[in-house]
Amino acid sequence: MIDNDLFPGPRKVLWRVDELNRNVRTILEQTFPLLWVGGEISNLKCYPSGHWYFSLKDNNAQVRCVMFRHKNMYLDWIPQDGVQVEAQALVTLYEARGEFQLTIEQLRRAGAGVLFEAFERLKARLQQEGLFSPGHKLPIPPYPRQIGVITSPHTAALKDVLTTLQQRLPSLPVIIYPAPVQGKEATTAIVAALQTATQRNECDVLILCRGGGSIEDLWVFNEEVVARAIAACPIPVITGIGHETDFTIADFVADVRAPTPTGAAQLAAPDRQEILHHLQHWQRRLQQTMDRHIERRMQAIDLLTHRLIHPGEKIRHQLIHLSQLHNRLLRAWERLLEIYTWRIEILKQQMQSVKPAINTRKKHLQESAARLQRAIMYRLENLQTQLSRHQQHLAHLNPKAVLARGYSIAYTASGEILQNSQQIHTGDNVRLVFAKGSARANITETNK
Repeated sequence: MIDNDLFPGPRKVLWRVDELNRNVRTILEQTFPLLWVGGEISNLKCYPSGHWYFSLKDNNAQVRCVMFRHKNMYLDWIPQDGVQVEAQALVTLYEARGEFQLTIEQLRRAGAGVLFEAFERLKARLQQEGLFSPGHKLPIPPYPRQIGVITSPHTAALKDVLTTLQQRLPSLPVIIYPAPVQGKEATTAIVAALQTATQRNECDVLILCRGGGSIEDLWVFNEEVVARAIAACPIPVITGIGHETDFTIADFVADVRAPTPTGAAQLAAPDRQEILHHLQHWQRRLQQTMDRHIERRMQAIDLLTHRLIHPGEKIRHQLIHLSQLHNRLLRAWERLLEIYTWRIEILKQQMQSVKPAINTRKKHLQESAARLQRAIMYRLENLQTQLSRHQQHLAHLNPKAVLARGYSIAYTASGEILQNSQQIHTGDNVRLVFAKGSARANITETNK
């Protein structure tokens, strides 16, 4: 019985072939995730379109596979029949023929998955230890005195490095530390070469390189001992391993990673043409600076030449100058003497014009004194007359004179002058003042 959940929609009695294949393909793609399948390649066919068709088989079964051009173009190796591989594939159905097949996304040699996992584990551990941090990186000297190359003497990578170094800077010495870069002895040999370079300390920078290859071919550069030897090396290390897409643990530990051996040589050695260009540039600047400096010194010499005078000539000029100063001083004194003489004459004339007549002034002074004496006497007489007249008026107004004629002044008990009877009452005491003496009286009767 067919499960209706696998075939959505109304239950059908009769299916068309294309409907069946389409639904089966959908079920397969939704049921199986992207997975890895291992097997042996057989019946490999490469079409002009760039697509690959082959079968994966083991001892008991086989399955058809297709790897399209936009996927296989990134492989750096060509598969062949009989090669054991591991394929990352999508399970599907080719509807046109109703054939069950795998659509390959990635393809690698058998065992590469295990190596990749080991690579990732070591990478994570060394990164956690800080071996990849920029703080552990040594700067590459811009102008090394000598370069060391660690690689196999029989590889094309060495030829590329030497050719590049010869083109960039032919005068730069190169020391080769031979070491196999593949095989069982490669790990020990590379570590020994690094240690030898460290002990001899004759190079300013080291290049560790080899050509391209599979992950197995490059695995020596993923060994932990090699990575730690690179990290411990006190000489800056540049790696140029494989192709641009190849990354190894040595690349992460090295001070600088180059995409290829040729790139490593370009990073290690400065370009002769660039050096010549810089030297020419600085030569021009130095020449310009020296020219300006010489010109300024020449101008200073010309100025000093004009200022340089023979001592005898200088003394003669000073004598002439002294004579001129002497003449100017004499003329100044003469002029000053004329000015003071002229001022004295003016002052004499002024004194003659304002000279006083002493006898006339004395007679005038005596006459003025006599007039002043007469005026004073006249004024005193007038003041004496006015004084006598005022004394007479005061005598008439003096209250004592009135009292002397028999009158008296009455004061109330409070000391007020008694002017009318309304100021006192019967029984009040009053004080009477006479020309001579005083008395007190009691009021027995008042007339208001």
